[in-house]
Amino acid sequence: MRKIILFGITIILTSAAQAAEWRGNISGQIRYFLHDPLPQNIEQHNNYVSISTQPEFYHSWNNNDQSFTFTPFIRIDQYDDERSHGDIREFVWRNTFEDWQLKVGISKVYWGVTESQHLVDIINQTDYIENIDGEDKLGQPMIHANIERNWGNLDLFILPGFRERTFAGIEGRPRTFPYVDIDQTQYESTDNDRHVDYAVRYFQYFGALEIGLSYFDGTSREPLLNTGTRNGETVLVPYYPLMQQTGLSAQATTEEWLWKLEIIHRSWLAEDFTAMTGGFEYTFVGIFESNADIGWVTEYLYDNRNNDATTFFENDVMMGLRLAMNDVQSTETLFGIIVDMDTHENLISVEANRRIGNNWKLELELRMFQHVNATGLINSLRKDDFVQIEMGYYF
Repeated sequence: MRKIILFGITIILTSAAQAAEWRGNISGQIRYFLHDPLPQNIEQHNNYVSISTQPEFYHSWNNNDQSFTFTPFIRIDQYDDERSHGDIREFVWRNTFEDWQLKVGISKVYWGVTESQHLVDIINQTDYIENIDGEDKLGQPMIHANIERNWGNLDLFILPGFRERTFAGIEGRPRTFPYVDIDQTQYESTDNDRHVDYAVRYFQYFGALEIGLSYFDGTSREPLLNTGTRNGETVLVPYYPLMQQTGLSAQATTEEWLWKLEIIHRSWLAEDFTAMTGGFEYTFVGIFESNADIGWVTEYLYDNRNNDATTFFENDVMMGLRLAMNDVQSTETLFGIIVDMDTHENLISVEANRRIGNNWKLELELRMFQHVNATGLINSLRKDDFVQIEMGYYF
């Protein structure tokens, strides 16, 4: 990996005067929490201001058969020391041969198709302090070969090195109570974060149907949070077990309908479980004789561990509305609600964004936790409803 990093630095330096591309963004963000923190969390605040930047360097040569991409990310937060962090999202060399492709370095891989959660995404670790929706990922060291044939696409992964999940610090919000003490992280593997993981995925189109089959063997990206102590106070200690996971993703498009499904079967900690998310999106095109479209989204989330599940979503229904104005400002809004069918807890989410001019983008998010069960997994977040506004300059 060190040779790849040195190779990438050499490319950046030697490409300064060549056909290299720089792009990215610089953003300012404000989070306002609608309620005062829980009485125990006296270190927390109601307003958080942060700035972030994510530039990207891209250079290709040999008729685009080879390329190098470098994408660092940095955020500085007003209060939360853990959220003030940096990461290399991508630092990857790509070489395209006649009918296969090789990538070596640090990169990100997305397989999921559903809206509410992505069960099959197992390659990258979640950057949980960026957003609790799980969409932001840390860069993962990898050797990735993609073989393309008439019978489909085959992806092979060797994943040396493990990335721990990020969690909010003592002053951060939203966060669990007690807080997660990443300094005491534990692993099932004796290699700790140096365990080498493996993954394979087959993907193919069958007319309007897209099918992906995947298998992963390595350290779980989802930690178990066990109770521990630090300086006499109770904390949560992440524990990363070894696991094997088989995944299926499917998506079918039929005129205004979009059908989606993700299923996983995981073996870990001497037990197996199955989880799935599936549903549809129906789009009303050109509402009221305008350019705008409205999509109705419905998904069901299931985990057969029921109350023993390590996730919020073991018997839940997600419903949402997606509004796309299809204007020159690319204005979009997504409203969603996830309701637990057993406890009636619900998570409300609103995401909206709009371009301003050629280089600016305004984004709005709202997250609310309603009817929270006193013994549920999200009980410590019951006071963490927040509104987030972000203004970014893109270059």
